[in-house]
Amino acid sequence: MTPPRARTWGRIGHTPVVRVRGPESDRVSMAGMACYKPGERSHLIYTIREYRGRKGEPKDFVWRDFRDLIARARIQLDGPIVLVWDNARIHLVPPLKAFSEASADWLTVFQLPTYAPDLNSQEGVWSLVKRDIGNLATADLGQITRAVKRKLKQIQYRPHLIDGCLADTDLIMDG
Repeated sequence: MTPPRARTWGRIGHTPVVRVRGPESDRVSMAGMACYKPGERSHLIYTIREYRGRKGEPKDFVWRDFRDLIARARIQLDGPIVLVWDNARIHLVPPLKAFSEASADWLTVFQLPTYAPDLNSQEGVWSLVKRDIGNLATADLGQITRAVKRKLKQIQYRPHLIDGCLADTDLIMDG
């Protein structure tokens, strides 16, 4: 997420301007999993990364970050995982495919069609996060990160919101 831009109001004839300090390269990235199991509470497992444009600092998530997120989900959920990937380029890299194949006894991966955000329940979660911070004016990247973490924590404790994101996909979960 880069500094958010959203509609706002202002006096007639005066365009409202919100100035954001800091380099435009700064960003907050999120990766997460909306986890569902019939008869149980839904879970949201996520990780956040700040990028400040420093030399040697990774700009985006790498395949190891996704591997670690899946492993963390397995520990927290204590059971096998059926993973539904979108077609983000990072999800298709050979090391991540090799990890999936090596973990086939507890990990099953399904690939969504090329561009199908309407089938990805996690997109609904990101929409909830971005909707509430759209008009947030902050002084630095740390404030955006704290706002994102706070919103994700709120969603974690409201499983009906996570369930609603799955319902929006019209996908059916068989128990």
